[in-house]
Amino acid sequence: MRQPIHFLLKSPPVSTTLSFANLPLPEEQIANLNELGYAQMTPIQSASLPFILQGKDVVAQAKTGSGKTAAFGIGVLAAIQVNVFRTQALILCPTRELADQVSKEIRRLARFTQNIKVLTLCGGQPMGLQVDSLAHPAHIIVGTPGRIQDHLRKGNLTLNDLSILVLDEADRMLDMGFSDEVNDIISQTQESRQTLLFSATYPADIEKMSARVQRSPERISVETADDRVHIEQQFFEVSKNERISLLQKLLSHYQPMSCVIFSNTKRDCQEIADTLSQAGNSVLALHGDLEQRDRERVLVQFANQSCRILVATDVAARGLDIKELPLVINFELPFDPEVYVHRIGRTGRAGLEGMAISFCTVNELQRAHAIEDYLSEPPVWKDPKSMANVEVTTIVSDMLTLNIDGGRKAKMRPGDILGALTGDAGLTAAEVGKIALFDTQAYVAIRRKSAKTALERLRNGKIKGKNYRVWLIK
Repeated sequence: MRQPIHFLLKSPPVSTTLSFANLPLPEEQIANLNELGYAQMTPIQSASLPFILQGKDVVAQAKTGSGKTAAFGIGVLAAIQVNVFRTQALILCPTRELADQVSKEIRRLARFTQNIKVLTLCGGQPMGLQVDSLAHPAHIIVGTPGRIQDHLRKGNLTLNDLSILVLDEADRMLDMGFSDEVNDIISQTQESRQTLLFSATYPADIEKMSARVQRSPERISVETADDRVHIEQQFFEVSKNERISLLQKLLSHYQPMSCVIFSNTKRDCQEIADTLSQAGNSVLALHGDLEQRDRERVLVQFANQSCRILVATDVAARGLDIKELPLVINFELPFDPEVYVHRIGRTGRAGLEGMAISFCTVNELQRAHAIEDYLSEPPVWKDPKSMANVEVTTIVSDMLTLNIDGGRKAKMRPGDILGALTGDAGLTAAEVGKIALFDTQAYVAIRRKSAKTALERLRNGKIKGKNYRVWLIK
C-alpha cells in the first residue's frame, strides 16, 4: 500500500548545546534556572536563544508547551538595564489569560534580581489602578493590544525607550483581529528595537507582518517527528448517484472538526451544501454567485468554527487559509492535476495530519490517471462498501457567530467586544472565539451553549458606551 505524502518543514540547524550554563548569562540567573527546574534547553530554546542574546530579530514557530516563554523571557531579561527606570521591553499577548501566565513566568525567571519591575496591562481590569502603577515606569510590560493602545493614546505610557518587543502567539492575535492595534503600537517604538515574533503557524499574514516589523530576522522552525506534514490520499470509484450517500457516510465516520468539499461547478456546490444542510449538518457553500457580504460571512463562520463543512469551487476558495483542516474531499476530480495538488495541500498543515478523499466516476478515470502520472505514484483505491455499515449522523458546530452592526468606522476594536462579553455579559474568555472586524460589521464566535446569553446581554448592554444591533447568524 502506498504511503502518505510527506512534506518536511525546513528549519535551521539546531544548536546541540542544551545547557543554559553555556549561554552568556549571569551566574545568578543560571542558579535561578536550576532552582526552577530548567535542567536543559528545549529545542526551541536551544535554537533561538543564541540569536536572541546576540540582539537579533527572530521569527520562531513555537507551540504552547514548547518552552517559548522561557526562550523570549530569558532574552528580555538579558536586555534590561536595571538602573534605567523606563519601559524597555513590551510583550504583547492575544488574551488576558496568556498575559497573566507570561507575567508570572517572567517574574519567576527574574528572581535572580529584585530590581526589575514587571507590569501587566490587560482589558477587563480597572484603568485607574493601572494608571497609578504606570506613574513609576516598569522595565517590562506584558499586555493585550487593546489596553496597551488605550494607555498610549491617553499618554499614560510611552515606548520611546523600548529596546525589545515580543509578539507572543502572533497568529492568534491576527485571528482575533488585533492587527490594527499591533501596527499602531509598533509605530510608536524605535526602529532600532529588537523584535521577537513567536507563532504556532506561518500563514501569509505572519510572513507579511515579519517583513514589515523585523530586520533580517533569523527564522526558527525546530523540526521534530511531530512536525512532519502527512497527507493520506484515498480514492473511491463511485457512480454519480452514489456520491451524496457515500459523502454522508464518510463525514459521519470521520466527524471532522472542519472539512472542505470541492466541486467543479457553482450549481453542484450549492446542491451539495443544500442536501447536507437539510440533513442537519453545519454546512455552507462558497461559490462565485455569492454577494461580497455573504462571502465575507461564510469565510468568517468557517474560520471561527461555527461552520464545520464548507462546500466550495476552486475560484471561490482562493485565499482560503485555515490552519487546522483535517479533511479535504474532492466530490469531483479536477481536470488539472495541479489543481488537485493545490486542493489537497490545504490539509495537513502546521505539523498536523491530513486526509484527502476523492470520488471518481468511470468518466473521471482519465483524470485519476493524470494525477497518478503527475505524482509519480499510484492512487490508493478504497471500496465504497467499506462504509456500508456506517450510521449516518449529523455534524454540528460547537460555535455560533454573532453579527454586530458596527466595525472599524465606528472605532470598534476586538478588545471592546471581548471586554463587553467578559465584563457585563459575564462570559469567560474561553467561551469567546475569534473576533473579525470589518469596516461596518463585526463578527464574534461564541460557544453554542453560551450564544443565547451573549446575544441577550449584548442587545441589552453596550459596547464602548454605545448600543449596537446584534443578531445571531443562522
